Amino acid sequence: MDCYTANWNPLGDSAFYRKYELYSMDWDLKEELRDCLVAAAPYGGPIALLRNPWRKEKPASARPVLEIYSASGMPLASLLWKSGPVVSLGWSAEEELLCVQEDGVVLVYGLHGDFRRHFSMGNEVLQNRVLDARIFHTEFGSGVAILTGAHRFTLSANVGDLKLRRMPEVPGLQSAPSCWTTVCQDRVAHILLAVGPDLYLLDHAACSAVTPPGLAPGVSSFLQMAVSFTYRHLALFTDTGYIWMGTASLKEKLCEFNCNIRAPPKQMVWCSRPRSKERAVVVAWERRLMVVGDAPESIQFVLDEDSYLVPELDGVRVFSRSTHEFLHEVPVASEEIFKIASMAPGALLLEAQKEYEKESQKADEYLREIQELGQLPQAVQQCIEAAGHEHWPDMQKSLLRAASFGKCFLDRFPPDSFVRMCQDLRVLNAIRDYHIGIPLTYSQYKQLTIQVLLDRLVLRRLYPLAIQICEYLRLPEVQGVSRILAHWACYKVQQKDVSDEDVARAINQKLGDTPGVSYSDIAARAYGCGRTELAIKLLEYEPRSGEQVPLLLKMKRSKLALSKAIESGDTDLGEQGLVFTVLLHLKNELNRGDFFMTLRNQPMALSLYRQFCKHQELETLKDLYNQDDNHQELGSFHIRASYAAEERIEGRVAALQTAADAFYKAKNEFAAKATEDQMRLLRLQRRLEDELGGQFLDLSLHDTVTTLILSGQNKRAEQLARDFRIPDKRLWWLKLTALADLEDWEELEKFSKSKKSPIGYLPFVEICMKQHNKYEAKKYASRVGPEQKVKALLLVGDVAQAADVAIEHRNETEMSLVLSHCTGATDGATADKIQRARAQAQKK
Repeated sequence: MDCYTANWNPLGDSAFYRKYELYSMDWDLKEELRDCLVAAAPYGGPIALLRNPWRKEKPASARPVLEIYSASGMPLASLLWKSGPVVSLGWSAEEELLCVQEDGVVLVYGLHGDFRRHFSMGNEVLQNRVLDARIFHTEFGSGVAILTGAHRFTLSANVGDLKLRRMPEVPGLQSAPSCWTTVCQDRVAHILLAVGPDLYLLDHAACSAVTPPGLAPGVSSFLQMAVSFTYRHLALFTDTGYIWMGTASLKEKLCEFNCNIRAPPKQMVWCSRPRSKERAVVVAWERRLMVVGDAPESIQFVLDEDSYLVPELDGVRVFSRSTHEFLHEVPVASEEIFKIASMAPGALLLEAQKEYEKESQKADEYLREIQELGQLPQAVQQCIEAAGHEHWPDMQKSLLRAASFGKCFLDRFPPDSFVRMCQDLRVLNAIRDYHIGIPLTYSQYKQLTIQVLLDRLVLRRLYPLAIQICEYLRLPEVQGVSRILAHWACYKVQQKDVSDEDVARAINQKLGDTPGVSYSDIAARAYGCGRTELAIKLLEYEPRSGEQVPLLLKMKRSKLALSKAIESGDTDLGEQGLVFTVLLHLKNELNRGDFFMTLRNQPMALSLYRQFCKHQELETLKDLYNQDDNHQELGSFHIRASYAAEERIEGRVAALQTAADAFYKAKNEFAAKATEDQMRLLRLQRRLEDELGGQFLDLSLHDTVTTLILSGQNKRAEQLARDFRIPDKRLWWLKLTALADLEDWEELEKFSKSKKSPIGYLPFVEICMKQHNKYEAKKYASRVGPEQKVKALLLVGDVAQAADVAIEHRNETEMSLVLSHCTGATDGATADKIQRARAQAQKK
């Protein structure tokens, strides 16, 4: 433990910096890093190398090779570069490699060298060529900034949603600036550049000259500039050897350091951890690495070989051909525990635990000392926090054992932080493994989140590890295992050396009915890879028929899509209905005959299409009936059409005649005869309108007869009844109702005496009483037959006579009916009479 702080280097009195090895690189590079274009992604991301054959001093003899490695030097991809000269490389936030060419075209590649897409930075860039480029990251995404041969800047803040912005011109700029960078202020990307001793800030509207406060005099040029990882701070390296550090807004100076080296550095990056008060910059020359900050001294390291710096959230990664190291400020918790002669509670607890393992009584002494100060909870928390910042598992275990030891003497210490740290460290140690090569620190891991880490493991096709992490952390299936299996399946369908059947079977065996996995999405990826038959096989495993339809239509398997749409049960005729959507697609895709033939093989689809045509396309509906020789429905269609479309009587009659012919073909004589009768009625109604005036057309037969009677045309009404064979009973009802409505009582009486009523005379009584004419009702009551006499007498209010008739008939039902009408004292005698008659009947 005494040697643990051997690699700690003090920077002033307030901070220590340490550099430790992450990996011993075994990538066997054939070129020096200085001869390559290099790009390394943050958060322990991959490294891309492209030998620069377009350098004028070293003409190329062969095409360059673009190589992608993990942070540990494990090869991920290698491809021969066949495009134009490349000016700059950079990684997006999604770990896509952006290659900026001289002509302004940006090629985008995946982590495994698969080409994704390309885009252009505009015609002006194409005409003037690219001198320099920067890939930068903002909260909105990854951006690209271009310096053209005309010494103008073009910028896009988000390559995912490309919106090019031409920056204002810098006055008097005749050559490339000595250095420049991108700065994000107020959620907007700006360009900061140096021209001799002057600094200019370009925004979307203007070019502003800016001056760093407190800059040492005598500066004639700025050689290098660096913005911190969070865009809050800025560092400037001047030709006088001074390094100015301040806020990125250039409103406040933090410190200034004289490194006594005037040669321009290869790289300069910030090295700060979150929430640290210390601000430090790492400057790299050919064989020297210097850490400077707000202290009179600096920390210097000798570089044995050409190295490259990668700024991180909490430090700097330094890699060369042989090693990959991490340089950072020692966290507070680690410093307090491991600093020589430290009396911090965490340091005492660590010593107590070590003595306890030795079975020494000093363990009790250390523990009592912490408890007397009341700092045991703080000591436990300090050890837990320090364990998170340690890279080596042995040191992590030592600190966690100390924390566990201290927890035993606390009654109410919440275990969540300890358990969570153990889980996080196990995940971090797994991904830091040489074969995985993602050297995330604890701070980076928390900033990145577990979901993004899983996405990056999936991008590297490390599916088993990602699933193990999900199961270990007990993440919900939809967020964890299901999503990873879906990505695995999408990768599986790209393996074209395996047969469609084997791939489909393997995917189904692995996925089964895993919740949250959509086979239709996997099938869409298979179709995108040109494997249509595999996509169809995968769709068979999709339990939701509705999810299969869109892709089947896209694959031009419309008939199969129709079957699946019907299986889904979504028979809505609206625009969102699946069957409706497929039918319209089929209609546009097939000729008319094939379309109708397809519908004939799908009865439900045919029925739904008919329903649609009834409301939208009547002519198509007629064609469907003709195609099927469905004369019955064709006749019904012409009948509806005769009223819906035809206004002239001749057109209606013609349509009805067509309908009658169709009914005869369908051997439906009843419908045919009824249709012919309707044609006769229409002609007669037209003739009546011409002769009598009034409205007869479109009336029913009964309404026509009633209208004639109301018009006083009794003979015509009777003739019409004879012509259309209206039964006598129906005619008498029609005439009775019409004459009562007219209150033509004299004509009604004549009509009742014209011959014996086929409906009896009770209806006459009822109609008269309905019209409140009791006088006329009594006339007909006397003519009512014996079986309905009582009811007729009750209707006209003659209760006493009704009782006599009921008693005479000795009918219990009639007597009960009369009793129900006996109300008040006036009918008391009548009721008594009925009761006596009932009693006598019972005695007999």
